[in-house]
Amino acid sequence: MDQVAARVPGQDPKPFDPLGEADLRIAVLVPCHNEELTIGNVVTAFRAELPGATVYVYDNNSTDRTIAVARAAGATCRTEPQQGKGNVVRRMFADIEADIYVMVDGDDTYDATSVRRLIEPVLDQQADMVNAIRVATGKEAYRPGHRFGNALLTGVLSHTFGDRCTDMLSGYRAMSRRFVKSFPALSEGFEIETEITVHALELGLRIVEITAPYKERPEGSVSKLHTWRDGIRILGVIVLLLKAERPFRFFAVISAVAFLLMAVLAAPLVLTYLETGLVPRLPTAVLVTGLAITGLLTLMTGVILETVTRGRRESKRMRYLSYPVLDRGRS
Repeated sequence: MDQVAARVPGQDPKPFDPLGEADLRIAVLVPCHNEELTIGNVVTAFRAELPGATVYVYDNNSTDRTIAVARAAGATCRTEPQQGKGNVVRRMFADIEADIYVMVDGDDTYDATSVRRLIEPVLDQQADMVNAIRVATGKEAYRPGHRFGNALLTGVLSHTFGDRCTDMLSGYRAMSRRFVKSFPALSEGFEIETEITVHALELGLRIVEITAPYKERPEGSVSKLHTWRDGIRILGVIVLLLKAERPFRFFAVISAVAFLLMAVLAAPLVLTYLETGLVPRLPTAVLVTGLAITGLLTLMTGVILETVTRGRRESKRMRYLSYPVLDRGRS
């Protein structure tokens, strides 16, 4: 995992002018639902940091003045009627054409001044995804329950797909065009961040991480994230992605459990048969046979689906390679 150090206070930042390059398009994507109190600050801050970028605010059935405030701040506003952050991200990625995509939440908890460090690896290192590791600036910014859940889910993901992402639930990322346009975006809710991370890990794309301040929500602003409900949904998505992306491992575990149960139940039957030549417990014998068949079929399913998954992965890789790499020196 590549790391980009945070800016040292008092030190002059490295000269950085991404918008000085010809025809370089940067899109700041902001999914929103009832963020009237904060969206104006978010749009203003990112327009100040990236004057030539286009800030897109996608409203997801807000009942307040989110759209009006965002438009007044200078954002390009669009709507997505299907409820859920994943549905919004799918629409944004499909609709918007850019060279670099910055995705940030509209709750004004992420630091806009870090966006240049977030973009720089995409330009200079040809990174496909740059993830902002959240560093809380206040006690309420990163609640203990959310911190524990993120660490647990990130650990499960790292053990399953590879240890190259420290904060998989961060809502602040920069992505290349080839990453965005090869990403299928199948999730509907907050689990979209998990799917984005797995996409990068599965294709072996370059992931860079930086640290960025994570602020408390302003007074009156309410989080849309439900710790337990969304945590369980994200864990479920990890299991489904394991089945989809690592089918042999997934079905091999089920097969191993079936064979283990078969062995436990069959041992007494075998011993009795060797001693008496009889099989007195016919229902158990039938169950053992069923478990043996289940274990074998499950294992073969994993083998077949592993081949199918490899073909799908190759197709996504070819789709990714169909877009040219973004090179500052060739822009």
